[in-house]
Amino acid sequence: MIRQHPRLAAWLVVSVLALVFVFLGSGLDVDYVIPKRIARLTAMLIGGVAIAWSSITFQTLTGNRILTPAIMGYEAVYLLLQALLVLFLGTYSTVLLGSTGNFLLSVLLMLAYSWCIHRGLLRDGKSDVYFLLLIGLVLTMVISTLTQFVQLKVSPGEFSVLLGFSQASFNRAQPQELIFSGLLVTAVCLVGLKTLPTLDVLSLGRDQAMSLGVDYRRSVRLHLGLIAALVAISTSLLGPTAFMGVFVANITYALARTFRHRVTLALGSAIAVALFIAAQLLVEHVFNYKTTVGILINLVCGGYFLMLMVRSRGAP
Repeated sequence: MIRQHPRLAAWLVVSVLALVFVFLGSGLDVDYVIPKRIARLTAMLIGGVAIAWSSITFQTLTGNRILTPAIMGYEAVYLLLQALLVLFLGTYSTVLLGSTGNFLLSVLLMLAYSWCIHRGLLRDGKSDVYFLLLIGLVLTMVISTLTQFVQLKVSPGEFSVLLGFSQASFNRAQPQELIFSGLLVTAVCLVGLKTLPTLDVLSLGRDQAMSLGVDYRRSVRLHLGLIAALVAISTSLLGPTAFMGVFVANITYALARTFRHRVTLALGSAIAVALFIAAQLLVEHVFNYKTTVGILINLVCGGYFLMLMVRSRGAP
């Protein structure tokens, strides 16, 4: 069943994990425990779809299986914003803006950052994606260094608040954020669904896509914009996820045995959501909250990324 219908099997696993997560040890408390878990499950679903969709699409555009949108500096911009807010407003920033205000401000800032670099580097007929990646990598390093400088200026108490923003968490999502982010992710995915055939052609490479009549420059700009929106939503909603995109995308390719995006995007979304649920179950019922979801995901996905790099290096 897995080989014949990988998407069906993956979402069946997600459904089972979701039921276990919602009801295991809940005491059927429908007043507090179960609603809280459903809210966290919704955040996992939205974040998982956004991460999988953005990572797989990004790897299609770049033609590289070890790259993720994080290389463009979106997560670095998010962490810099949180550091600056704490530096100038202190811990009162969480009260002044509220979680919803912080979420909206983070999304808008990352979208503005994306628009600036795309506008500056993909205009006048230029469509050098690799030059865009190089600039994104340099900006990531510069912004990360600036964030570290800001962190040195805050007090230990404020620094602990910043550490909370640097780890993936499902507890910070509020109902208003879930509604807004859910609607936005749905809208982005609906736009992306209409361009799946074009995305399949783009996976063949720039020259082949142009020879088949695809407006390469316009298509790349469209999909980079969609990726920016998805990364902005997932990062603002959950926090940075580091290597998770690499893990999800490569596991998806291995199970799907095809590069058709109608298959890989749905399968990748299921894998990402299943990974989130499994990590949260381990945190709650195995480690008894002595670790975090972010640490577990970074450990697994970072180890896989290292193995992927070693294997790629040894390949002829």
